[in-house]
Amino acid sequence: MTPGEQFCFNVNFFDTRRPALDEFARAFTELARADLISTACEPVAIPLGSDGSGASRLRLEFRTPTELKTTADGNTLATTPEFAVLLGRARDRVSTLRALYGAGPLDVDFRAMGQRARSIKMTRCELNRAGGQRRSRRTGQVHGIGGFTGVAEYEGDLAEFLPILEAARWTGVGRHCVWGNGEILTRVILDA
Repeated sequence: MTPGEQFCFNVNFFDTRRPALDEFARAFTELARADLISTACEPVAIPLGSDGSGASRLRLEFRTPTELKTTADGNTLATTPEFAVLLGRARDRVSTLRALYGAGPLDVDFRAMGQRARSIKMTRCELNRAGGQRRSRRTGQVHGIGGFTGVAEYEGDLAEFLPILEAARWTGVGRHCVWGNGEILTRVILDA
């Protein structure tokens, strides 16, 4: 980047309570008045219920480094994005954010959903390892925040999972989402 060159960044703000949202918008509006930035606010609402579509194939792109924990204790990291693990981490993040900032946690049977997710098969997986690190301002310690990037494709009865994966596009999935990791993009593959 050179001085004066434009750049863009996105901020996903999950706290929908009016006072917090208004203060956040006001801060960026003040920066805009100083000709430092321009702002645009685009609310996004994602219905989390299945729309009944019969999607059976899905392409998922891991746009920023993604790390997925495979166990509840968090000691094991996935080397490939098996669908049940991916869906579990996305579901957990969406549910936690709803509990903290929205209408409460997801009203689903997590165990049953996880069982159904295990029936989805990965049909393609092309990943690259991406390194990365961050330095804590508070402690000065350096922490690894790498993961995998690339593409995976899945096949099976995907309809009920698509809303959660679409929400995960905005929330991120896996570890270190607050630093931009875990950005995904999903696309339903239409049969020819």
